[in-house]
Amino acid sequence: MNDAVENKFILSHLWVAFGAFILACFMGVYQVLERSGFIEALTSPSVYFASVSTHGVLMAFVLTTFFIMGFGYYVASTSLKMPIWNKPLAWTGFSIALGGTVLAAIPLLIGKASVLYTFYPPLLAHVSFYIGATLLVVGSWFWCAIMVVMFYQWKKANPSQPVPLAMFATTANALLWLWTSAGVALEVLFQLIPLALGWMDTIDPGLARTLFAWTLHPIVYFWLIPAYTAFYVFVPKQAGGFLFSDEMARVAFIILVVFGLPIGFHHLYMDPEQASGWKLLHAFGTFVVSFPTLITGFTVIASLEIAGRLRGGKGLFGWIGTLPWTNPMTLSVILSLLMLIFGGFGGLVNASYAMNAMIHNTAWVPGHFHLIFGGTTIIMYFAIAYYFWPILTRKPLFSDSLALIQLWTWFIGMAIMTTPWHVLGLLGQPRRISSVAYNSLLTLSWDPYEFVMIFGGFVLLGSACLFIYNLAKTQLSSASAEFVQQVEYAEPIHAVESLPEYLNDFKLWNKVIAVLMFISFGVPILQFFFMDTFGSSGWGY
Repeated sequence: MNDAVENKFILSHLWVAFGAFILACFMGVYQVLERSGFIEALTSPSVYFASVSTHGVLMAFVLTTFFIMGFGYYVASTSLKMPIWNKPLAWTGFSIALGGTVLAAIPLLIGKASVLYTFYPPLLAHVSFYIGATLLVVGSWFWCAIMVVMFYQWKKANPSQPVPLAMFATTANALLWLWTSAGVALEVLFQLIPLALGWMDTIDPGLARTLFAWTLHPIVYFWLIPAYTAFYVFVPKQAGGFLFSDEMARVAFIILVVFGLPIGFHHLYMDPEQASGWKLLHAFGTFVVSFPTLITGFTVIASLEIAGRLRGGKGLFGWIGTLPWTNPMTLSVILSLLMLIFGGFGGLVNASYAMNAMIHNTAWVPGHFHLIFGGTTIIMYFAIAYYFWPILTRKPLFSDSLALIQLWTWFIGMAIMTTPWHVLGLLGQPRRISSVAYNSLLTLSWDPYEFVMIFGGFVLLGSACLFIYNLAKTQLSSASAEFVQQVEYAEPIHAVESLPEYLNDFKLWNKVIAVLMFISFGVPILQFFFMDTFGSSGWGY
């Protein structure tokens, strides 16, 4: 596979990802309009829940999985300076994942899988949705295997050498995904598909929710690690400086994977199937994963300060003004960190048992979720795309100024939309409802915030369209194919010549993960097989 063919392969992943993204954005605007109740003609609970379910699946599963696979393949081949291992296997994984996406999309779009992206029973979708979702995950496992093989191939060919940080982070993400996707795979394969096919009369929804909790929170780090990878390996170079510490970056990724996996019960705080002791254990683990975020924030800001001072910045904060704010990667990381600060605060509220009881199942939760995922994470996906597109297409980006406008409008739109969402949660507005028009004096206070959310939704949709337009115009332009740009990875300010094996490999950490997962999920799952529980028959489609 030559460079042109390999670039086409990677672009195929990215276009599937961003195609899902733009479709989901249009659905998102419809949802805030319909849910507000301001336009009576749009009111339709069945259409609303079909749209919400499709929006969630497209964003959380399709966009992320295909983007991360494409990003991973490119990082692996360029950082290791070796071709993608087993290209037919890579294409097979892509084809299986794409086929699964199409299969799952059909029942979603026709309202036969309106079970939201968590698909908790007893809500039941058409069996083709579950089979399609399973194939999407299985296709991604091919990518995971290829990343791990390339990691160890390089280590074998370069004994005692530090694995490039970009590949270390990508392999960490592949291992995290293998571990965390097992939970939802078990739920779908052994509960939901047999129930949907009529092979089982009843299942235990408590077990289903526990298995999904295995996946539900660690998947956030699967989405986030590419953004953190860009923080460490692209941002310092694009800002004109050096990475503050390679070793601290590796520590952050290890903590994120090891302690990000055996948590998830903070999503079940209000559920009765797990004892409070297990929830407390998971709560402690949830707070532990704030440390890699703090490490990342410190390291990235220190790297930006190095760049700013190298560019002539003086005084305590003078370096900030000297940063290249017109560079999309630099601008994105600053906006991303700002959203991470506020979104991270909301996450600490969610993880705190007492405060969670106050905001559980309210509009606060999707507000937090969109700020972390749609804000912190997705804006870095944009930055990566703007950086990769000229390299992959061998054409200059259509408009740098348009890229900057798009990034700013995405940040502004996300702030406008999620701020009232958080406030509405504190005012008691529930989530997972198709209408907030309750015709009561209490809910009149919600109306101004609904108007603001709608405005923010339209700003985000306009920004998303600018993003797709810029990428499409770049790829379709008649610019000379002689344009050549190479990816540049940041170098640490102090060169790393050797590393202890625990910072350069995952064998030890996989064993630690296995122990922690058994402790955190072993008894909570086994209890369902050793005690009488009440089953539930599915209802839906």
